[in-house]
Amino acid sequence: MKKYISLLTVAIIASVITYGLFEFLNDEQKSRSNTTHQVQTQKNETSFLPAANMPVSSNADNKFVSAAKETVNAVVNVKNISVAPTRSFFFGHSQQRKKAVRGVGSGVIISPDGYIVTNNHVIKGAKEIEVTLNNNENYKAEVVGTAPKSDIALLKIDETDLHYLTFGDSNNIKVGEWVLAIGNPFNLTSTVTAGIVSAKARNLDPENNMYQSFIQTDAAVNPGNSGGALVNEDGQLIGVNTAITSKTGSYVGYSFAVPSNNARKIVEDLMEYGNVQKAVLGVRGSDIDGEKAEQLNIEETQGFYVGAINNNSGAKKAGIKKGDIIKKIDDIKIRRFADLTGYINTKNPGEIVNVEIIRDGNIINKKVELTKYKLYRFDRLGVEVTDIDQDQLKKYNLENGVQIANIMENAYVSNKFKGLIITKINDEKVKSLEDLKDKVAQVNLREPMSVTFGNFNGETKTYVFR
Repeated sequence: MKKYISLLTVAIIASVITYGLFEFLNDEQKSRSNTTHQVQTQKNETSFLPAANMPVSSNADNKFVSAAKETVNAVVNVKNISVAPTRSFFFGHSQQRKKAVRGVGSGVIISPDGYIVTNNHVIKGAKEIEVTLNNNENYKAEVVGTAPKSDIALLKIDETDLHYLTFGDSNNIKVGEWVLAIGNPFNLTSTVTAGIVSAKARNLDPENNMYQSFIQTDAAVNPGNSGGALVNEDGQLIGVNTAITSKTGSYVGYSFAVPSNNARKIVEDLMEYGNVQKAVLGVRGSDIDGEKAEQLNIEETQGFYVGAINNNSGAKKAGIKKGDIIKKIDDIKIRRFADLTGYINTKNPGEIVNVEIIRDGNIINKKVELTKYKLYRFDRLGVEVTDIDQDQLKKYNLENGVQIANIMENAYVSNKFKGLIITKINDEKVKSLEDLKDKVAQVNLREPMSVTFGNFNGETKTYVFR
């Protein structure tokens, strides 16, 4: 009996201890749970990442939505169509046309009466151009004009009261600013991507840097986006999407656009003159970096070093000299040649700009009247030619001539002829651009024509073109 009572007492004590331990642990768990809940609540109250059921709203988001809504209806699909004749012999000799789409790109409506800006490479070689609006209406487009060096083309469709975009000021955009790219990548219409301005005044081809000054962005741009819109948060056109740099041909993190100020200048020239009226400052030289500064024994590590001045240019007349360093034009900082050309390409011949230079450590301002860059299209050879200064001729050990500035498509000479000097036509000396025009006009197209070229070493060679 005593043994039984002892066992019962031990059991009761064990039960009490177990129950007490359970209650203690349960209270501790509740305390931890409450603490965790409080911490989690505090985290939700202070977190920058909203919960899934919380509405996301900000000024930037609202601006993007508004900009996209206003923009997509002004961006069109552009089809480059080739046309080949075919014959049917079943019922007489009837003519038919076989159409094939050579390429697809984008375009931006810039006026309510149907003017559209796109890339020149989008419509290059087209027999017909078809434009499709965002509402799926189709139109045939006419080419108003092209600027191949800037990769801009102006189209026109016969329609009124269209939704269009206004040009923004690309000089005012800032690195880090948000932008939207709108176009038709891979034939997917009305596609909107977002990114930031990664850089300004990018030059993708140093050998042709007098024409290039791109906006770089990380907004996704792919084949088919070419000619589409790059817009700011206000829905203003600040660039025409043009190129990507990629080993695969698709987007890899950055893309490039022609600045709106440059595109607008080209469009206005094509409308008024049918070609681009190019203005020049009249200087030649090189960018400045640390290595160049050390070579020249100067302190400046950014800017454009003036190595030579063109005769009869605005720079010459204004008193700019060899050795000057151009630091600013109007309010635009000049860090490299692409900054200079990018800004000058928005100006017209005859306009006056303020050029800030450093000379012997002193800041000097010069008012320069921009002059017209003259080109003559020498169709017999398929080249564009410009005047050359006597100073340059002396460097080539030549007495006279004009310089080949560009090689056109389907030219009768190779790209190796770019930069060479035409010194004679049919054994008669060529002294200027006007002199070349006169001599070419006197040549019968059915007769052979001899052309003498001079190279950079002063050596000459004559070719006969039939």
